[in-house]
Amino acid sequence: MATCQGGRYLAAQLDSLARQSITDWRLIVSDDGSTDETREIVREFAADRPDGQVTLIEGPQAGATANFLHLTSRIEPEGWFAFCDQDDVWQPDKLARAADFLEGQAGPAVYAARTTICDQDLNVLTPAPALSRPLDFRNALVQACMPGNTITGNAQALRMLQRAAPHARAAGVISHDWWVYQLMSGAGAALMRDRAQVLLYRQHRGNVMGRNDTMRARAARFSMLVDGNFASWLAANVGALHPVEGMLTPPNRALLTRFDKALRAPGPVAMAQFLRMGLYRQTRGGTAALMGAALAGRLRNRPT
Repeated sequence: MATCQGGRYLAAQLDSLARQSITDWRLIVSDDGSTDETREIVREFAADRPDGQVTLIEGPQAGATANFLHLTSRIEPEGWFAFCDQDDVWQPDKLARAADFLEGQAGPAVYAARTTICDQDLNVLTPAPALSRPLDFRNALVQACMPGNTITGNAQALRMLQRAAPHARAAGVISHDWWVYQLMSGAGAALMRDRAQVLLYRQHRGNVMGRNDTMRARAARFSMLVDGNFASWLAANVGALHPVEGMLTPPNRALLTRFDKALRAPGPVAMAQFLRMGLYRQTRGGTAALMGAALAGRLRNRPT
C-alpha cells in the first residue's frame, strides 16, 4: 500500500483487509511523508495484527507511481503481490478471486478486475465499465486497462517486475499499472480482468486519476491525448520497456521497435503505422481518437 496524507479514509481500507476471506497475507505500507494521522492509523492497525504482518516503511516521496515502484522492489520475491490504494474498500473475496485464477497458472500471471465506483462517502454510483476487447500488447501500448488498485500477481510476474522496476523509475513512467500491463502482456504472461466488482473505488478530490466513465472524465482524457501529455507518457513507457525488451516475446519485441519508430514519424506516417500494427483501445471511439491524435502529430516523440 502506498500512502500519503491518507488518514481520512485509511481506516476503512485497513478494516477491509482484515475481513479478507484469505487471511495469510502481509501488508507493507510505504508512506510518502504524511503529516496527518496516516502513520498512527497504520501503527494502531499493526498492533492489532499478528507480529510482522504489517510493516511501515519510508516512501521515496516522489509521487504515487514512484511509491508503488518502490514497493514492488521491497516485496519478498517468492511471494505473490497485490497493489492496494489507501482510500478504497476491498470486498471480502477480493484476494480469493485473484488466487482462484493465479493458482492455475504455471508461468507469470496477473489478475485485475472491475471496481464499483462510489462517491467519497462510499455511496454506490455505478459499476466500472467492462472491457469489450482482449488484453493484448497491441492494446497495452496505447491504453491502461488493468486497474492498479485491483492488480494481483504471482511470484514469476513479481520477479520480472522487480528486474524491470529500476528502468521504469529512470524513464519516469506515469502509471505503475499501465507499466505492469505493458510488460506482462509483452512478455506473454497470463492476464485476466475479472468482470466481478472486487472493491469500492472511492471518488474524491484527492484521486490521482479517478473514474473514466463520465463525459467529463472522457473529455479530460481526450484533452490529454491532444495536448502533448499523452505523447510524453508513451515516450516514457517505451523508454522503460527498451532496456528490458529481452523479456518480451519476439513478436512483441518487434512490435515495440515499430511502435517507437512510429512515435518519431510525421503524423500521417504514424497513423498509417498504427493501423498496420493493429493498435487499438477498448472502444471504437477511443481507437478513432487515438488515430486522429496520431494523424495530427500529437503523439510524436520530439527530442528535447
